[in-house]
Parts: sequence; C-alpha cells; structure tokens
Amino acid sequence: MQIIPLPLARPTSDRQPAALARRLGWSRSSVWLMSAFLAVIGLILVVWWPLVVDYTSTFDPRYPLWTQIDWLLIGVFAVMSFLIMAGADVRTDWVILLVGLGGGLVIETWGTQTQLWTYYTLERPPLWIIPAWPIASLSIDRLYRLLRRWTESWRPVTFRRLHGAIMTGFLLIMLAFVAPTMDKSLTWAALALCILLTLTPRDERGAVLTFIAGAGLGYFLERWGTTRACWIYYTGATPPLFAVLAHGMAAVAFWRTGAVVRSLIPIGAKSLSPEVAG
Repeated sequence: MQIIPLPLARPTSDRQPAALARRLGWSRSSVWLMSAFLAVIGLILVVWWPLVVDYTSTFDPRYPLWTQIDWLLIGVFAVMSFLIMAGADVRTDWVILLVGLGGGLVIETWGTQTQLWTYYTLERPPLWIIPAWPIASLSIDRLYRLLRRWTESWRPVTFRRLHGAIMTGFLLIMLAFVAPTMDKSLTWAALALCILLTLTPRDERGAVLTFIAGAGLGYFLERWGTTRACWIYYTGATPPLFAVLAHGMAAVAFWRTGAVVRSLIPIGAKSLSPEVAG
C-alpha cells in the first residue's frame, strides 16, 4: 500500500495574524498609511515641541497617573488608526488625503480668521492641526463603506427625503451660528458652497451617508477639542451642534471635490470610496 504524505499544516499561531489582517482588510497599503500617520505625528511633536511640554505640564504627580490619562484622545486615536488601515489602497487614498489636506486648511482659515473658533495658541490657523483633516477624511471614507453595506436594501426615495431634511436643517443651523460674521466675505463663500452642495445633489445616498459618517466622527473630535480647551467656539459650547454637523457637510464637500479630481486624473484601481461607489 502506497502511503501518501499529507501536507504539513502551518502552525495556528502563524495563520492567526494573517487571518486577522484579512478580516480587518489590512494590506501593504495599510502598513504604509499607518507608518506615514505615525511619521507625521512624530514630525509635529518635534517641530511643535513647546506644545508637548505645555500638555505634559498639566499632569499632577499628587494624583494617580491613570486618572489623568486622556482616554478620549487615546480612544479616538485608536479608532481612527484601525479605520484608515481597513481596505487601504494608496493608489486611490491619495486623493482623499490631498483633498482633506487642502479642504482642512480652507476650513480652519475661515473659522479662525472670522473668530468663530479660536485655538489656545491663537494661531489663525495653526498648521499643526491641518494634518488631522486628511486622517479624518480617510476614517470617514471607511465609515461610509460600512454604512453603505448596512443600508444596501434601503430605497432611493428614503435617501432623497433624508437628503432634503439633513441639508436644509444644516443650512438653518449654520445661518444662526455664523450670523455674527455675516460681514465677512469668507462666511459668504462658505454659505454659497453649502447652498450649492444642497441644491445640486450628485448622489443623495452617498451624500447622506457621508454626512452621517462625518458628523459621527466629528462629535468625538469636537468633544475632545472643546472640553480640553484646545479650541473654543464663540458660544462656549462643548461642542456646539453646528460644529458637529459641520464635519458632516465638510465630508460631503470633500467627497464632491474628490469626484472632480478623479474625473480629471484617471485612476486605474477600483475603489469603494463615495466618489466611485456613488
């Protein structure tokens, strides 16, 4: 009788990390993005070291260290790290990063120049906060993908109604919030852009889901920033409703801008981001 040797099974310990990576949608692009993320953080720490010193000086040795750790910051950082690594593809994600970087600079310039919000460093705007925008944009893209899968069976009319309600409601809240700065040209430009996005929906489903993803992540970002006095709004709220929802509208604006960039620059790799999936 001929004995046929069976292939040796790989140790379970070797298979588990690879299986977990596949389950989370991690790839070489994920490693690249995470490495770049950490490198940017390291650069910020080096260039703006005085800010690090100011932050660490708030620790009081009289109290246990674990009670003074900023768990909200750690939680937000961890969630965003996992999100940007899920389904990463640098061949398409660079558009999201580029648009987020430029859009974040525009938004921060508008807000700080009109003094709708003020950073504790009094910079208008502070350059160290700008890299947070492209990272948030990538995280919102991943959240959008999840929401799109979860709402696959929803009818188009549902999103059409939600789009009208959400966008109109946001415009009313925005008008009330920015009223003190209606004499500023930057505020008029921001209003004009939001009205344009509302009246010319490219894809109601994509816009609604992107808005929800942006506002959802935006709440935790704003909650951290305002309760730690990293930035404060003129109303003193921690955070104001407008600030949370503005992250949703900003995400929609970035999504639409990304669609334009993709139409001008052919990208061969398939993506599940809003610009392509919509």
